[in-house]
Amino acid sequence: MKFSNTYILLGESFYQKSQPTAVAAPELFLWNDDLAQQLQIPAQMQEDTQRLAEIFSGNVLLEGSEPIACAYSGHQFGQFNPQLGDGRAHLLGEVIDVDGQRVDVQLKGSGRSAFSRNGDGRCALKPAVREFIMSEAVKALGVPTTQCLAVVTTGEKILRQYAQPGAVVTRIASSHIRVGTFAFFAARGDTESLQALCEYTIDKHYPEIRTLSGNPLVLLLDKVIEKQIELIVQWMRVGFIHGVMNTDNCAISGETIDFGPCAMMGVYDPATVYSSIDHQGRYAFGNQAQITHWNICRFTECLLALIDQEDTGLMDQINDLISGFTERFEQAHHSMMAKKLGFLKQDAGDDEFISALLKQLTKQKMDYTISFDLLTRSLSCDAAAATLAKQLGELFTQWQKRVKQQDVSLGQIQSLMRLSNPVVIPRNHHIEAVLKACEESGQPTAALAILDVLRQPYVETEKTAFYQTVAVDGDENYQTFCGT
Repeated sequence: MKFSNTYILLGESFYQKSQPTAVAAPELFLWNDDLAQQLQIPAQMQEDTQRLAEIFSGNVLLEGSEPIACAYSGHQFGQFNPQLGDGRAHLLGEVIDVDGQRVDVQLKGSGRSAFSRNGDGRCALKPAVREFIMSEAVKALGVPTTQCLAVVTTGEKILRQYAQPGAVVTRIASSHIRVGTFAFFAARGDTESLQALCEYTIDKHYPEIRTLSGNPLVLLLDKVIEKQIELIVQWMRVGFIHGVMNTDNCAISGETIDFGPCAMMGVYDPATVYSSIDHQGRYAFGNQAQITHWNICRFTECLLALIDQEDTGLMDQINDLISGFTERFEQAHHSMMAKKLGFLKQDAGDDEFISALLKQLTKQKMDYTISFDLLTRSLSCDAAAATLAKQLGELFTQWQKRVKQQDVSLGQIQSLMRLSNPVVIPRNHHIEAVLKACEESGQPTAALAILDVLRQPYVETEKTAFYQTVAVDGDENYQTFCGT
């Protein structure tokens, strides 16, 4: 692996140089073979698991690596904290993948930095494994996301609610630039660094802006809005609930980042909240678009520091982008739901039907994934159709009529629906069982078994059925935690 670090070139205000803290006895627990190939990690290097453990625990630094802790701010549940930063993470540097893309390699749980405050800079095994599994699962589901390359156990105990085995997880991302990164400089009135960050972000994530006419910052805002809407719509397609959508967890790239309190929705209800710290439901499943809009507004406020606010033309463009967010989201959401339902073209009554269907799912306490899987199956399975006829009544009859009116075979419609409707998701009780088994056994067996299924979420194998079962209590008392 050949490391470089372009982020360092932005200047010392963007980071603190920080070395990972050595761990006692690193051992490789999970390794992502496909991602390793994508990152062009030599086969010979992958064969030496102890060497991998030393590298991806932070005990050994490879040539070109210059570890840093990145600076950023964050609006945490709406309250602005001017300085957060990587308190338990180290950006080792960047590598070029097989597609020629420059990606970040970051260790999480690798020790204290200047941003640690009162934290110990460490990570327990369970949240490390959770991030590995969940990031692989949502990627396979077709959701933009960061990924995990490795989980390494440290041979040390860390204290949370109880003494737990420690671990370091390696996160791969197109970058770690967040809305909170922009807020860090905007809050300080550091327009020079803010401008440099904008230029860097455009070059790294949206280079096509350089070929377009118009103000680059307005074009950047438009691109970020586009990517965030794409992300949230995909979350809602599969029932993913992030759990803590603070501005420091809102990646400018439009990738899912930070899998601490995340969960998957079982019984459909837009008010669903699992995060133990979200007492007001700010980040409930149905609020994710609204919160994304709020985060975008905070991002826009940062950009305003670089824009001539006396230029009414530019300000009108910005206001149009902000005010148009809801309509853009609703259009994208409608398109996504239409694909889940097998509607190939838009009809006048589709929005009303979609709304009525989702209300019925809530009223009947129907499982989101199972319901759309049954809809998909019902085009060729009488038993599935009979089940839905009982649960949905006239709505199911309306759906059947609407689908059959289309000038496409039911087999083709079913195939298209399956692309949007998974047969299996990382259900919360199964994830918790896997994490418990990994912690108690000290072995990755349970994690590898569930990963084998979750990496094929649209295909039913002989192993799928075990992970399709729903929680006995419908996740009524389920809670997730940050793991910090």
